[in-house]
Amino acid sequence: MEQKENKRARGRPRAYDPEQALDNARDVFWQLGYGGSSLDDLSSATGMNRPSLYAAFGDKHALYLQTLERYVERSRQAMIGVMSGDLPLAQALLRVYQLALGMYLPPGSAARGCLLIGTAATQAVVDVEVRQRLGDGLRCFDQVLEARFQRAVEQGELIAVLDPAMLAKMASAILHTLALRSRAGDSRASLEATAAAGVQLICGQAAIAR
Repeated sequence: MEQKENKRARGRPRAYDPEQALDNARDVFWQLGYGGSSLDDLSSATGMNRPSLYAAFGDKHALYLQTLERYVERSRQAMIGVMSGDLPLAQALLRVYQLALGMYLPPGSAARGCLLIGTAATQAVVDVEVRQRLGDGLRCFDQVLEARFQRAVEQGELIAVLDPAMLAKMASAILHTLALRSRAGDSRASLEATAAAGVQLICGQAAIAR
């Protein structure tokens, strides 16, 4: 009886957590880029053989697109969590940049920057679908920032002549700078100083002092 149960156990397909598998695949793409990530790399990271990977997520390209979408949505939700709260505008922006640096510079690991900027920006040149995901992701972040800037204008934190949409693009540009410079080797202290200077430029000294 015991031998039959063991045989059935060995014959069952290996259980896997699709959420964790996507996170593991994301980390491979984040480290090696789309072109540098092989199916063997992805199979090893997820603990799934090639047929299982294809059955669960499609081919490498489909898997990469899913990791991008997941990354953008998680980042958007984190940004909304900060920007929709009661923090003054300058503090909220600084908090967003701090959260970003936490991802770009993981403790005990090499600097990896932003998954979207670091991997999709290069692949987008030859891949229409990746280019679409990249553009959608950037616009998605802009929209969250724009909504907060609009609220700041309405509540008197910013003067009414300022354009919330343009301010959002400026704030996003600072995120892009932090992502690129983190990969280029800038220190955490230097990046934090860059973020603070960017907030001061956008919000003004009066907003930072609140």
